[in-house]
Amino acid sequence: MNEPLFESAVPSLPLVGRGKVRDMYAVGEDHLLIVTTDRLSAFDVVLPDPIPGKGAVLTALSRFWFGRTEGLVANHLAAIPLEAVLPDPAERAPIEGRGLVVRRLEPLPVEAIVRGYLIGSGWKDYQKAGAVCGIELPAGLRQAERLPAPIFTPSTKAEIGAHDENISFDEVARLIGRGVAERLRDTAIRLYNEAAGYARARGIIIADTKFELALDGRGDLVLIDEALTPDSSRFWPADGYAIGRSPPSFDKQFVRDYLETLDWNKKPPAPRLPPEIIEKTAEKYREAERRLVGGG
Repeated sequence: MNEPLFESAVPSLPLVGRGKVRDMYAVGEDHLLIVTTDRLSAFDVVLPDPIPGKGAVLTALSRFWFGRTEGLVANHLAAIPLEAVLPDPAERAPIEGRGLVVRRLEPLPVEAIVRGYLIGSGWKDYQKAGAVCGIELPAGLRQAERLPAPIFTPSTKAEIGAHDENISFDEVARLIGRGVAERLRDTAIRLYNEAAGYARARGIIIADTKFELALDGRGDLVLIDEALTPDSSRFWPADGYAIGRSPPSFDKQFVRDYLETLDWNKKPPAPRLPPEIIEKTAEKYREAERRLVGGG
């Protein structure tokens, strides 16, 4: 686990596909092995340098949140140990701590994004129109200010290299049906509220986050992919938070901020990261895990 893993290799299982961060392998017809690598994407481009230990942090955090939120919504974790899928110790060794066996489900075609604070693209939208993704907000809010209540701002799911696009709730309803859309919105906001309260007590503000959900064979919502990690969320240290400025973060915003200083058009190929940026990013991910679940 000390060597960063940019791309996994599991010869005994069929490769289903590689995402920006995760590699997926078929385990029979009904399950997948998801391997979370140390790849990092920014501005929807995969960077050439992995972040050591990142995949293990994301896996540990997702497993923790899946367990903590299973009373709110089912998740895709399967009760199948990694050893049962990869019995060969040599093949299993690079996957330990970053591989999860999950139920194979078809994701809904939208990202369920919940925002609790006014930052990022939401802040830019608000400055222009007094609204975020078409949701009217009170006048006079400032950058990084907590919203009166969390808001659901869904987006489409883009292919690798393309950009997600914000869509209205009515568009979500047209895509998946109003009943499912309402359940998706309500579930995402409940998940955010549960996680935000827990994290705040441990010194982390979850400014916003995105969830992926699927429907199972009975039509019930299932939380899939990852949950409440520094890749899918904006984590701020509570002791560094102040209204009116963009707070420091425990997520990949640190890398985005560095990339913004470069003369790069945000299209492949991405620039290399200096060793100090890689090291600092890895440290931020580990600190998020330490605060939230007491990990190393």
